[in-house]
Amino acid sequence: MDYISLIFLSCALAMDAFAVSLCKGFSVKKLNLKHYFIVGIYFGGFQALMPAFGYIIGISFASFVASIDHWIAFILLGLIGLKMIKESFEGENCDTNANQFGFKIMLALAIATSIDALAVGVSFAFLDVNLLVSILLIGLITFLFCALALKIGNQFGVFLKNKAEFLGGAVLIVLGIKILIEHLFFNS
Repeated sequence: MDYISLIFLSCALAMDAFAVSLCKGFSVKKLNLKHYFIVGIYFGGFQALMPAFGYIIGISFASFVASIDHWIAFILLGLIGLKMIKESFEGENCDTNANQFGFKIMLALAIATSIDALAVGVSFAFLDVNLLVSILLIGLITFLFCALALKIGNQFGVFLKNKAEFLGGAVLIVLGIKILIEHLFFNS
């Protein structure tokens, strides 16, 4: 996977955490540096760790599915993208836990927003991906997006939440199609 695709993938994966961070920013009267680090480390950390776990799972059965690996990546990215687009139309508001930054709440939110990254990690096992660079980029971009979302949510509210989820889903679908087309038509 080239670096441009990896950056787009990282941005798309960050969109769920971005949306949650918007809610958190909206719910806090006064942000301080601690809030930025909490959302950035939890969300960025889990977004970086989950693809590594997914890669380990995927690599364990990669030899069995080598002939259809491009289809698996296409289907996983497409399904995740469709799920994100569907969620963008659900119009849910920020929940009552938005103003809470404690361990249990943040851990649950970090895991929930990074499940997609686990599935993407499975597809990494079938692609030509530098895993270390990938997880560092995913984690860093998610950290930065969440810090930015916290500030935006605090200043302007959460009107961008659904648009971010829709955009993230669309990017994942496009990347899945790109992988499939490259393998079917441009691999020798």
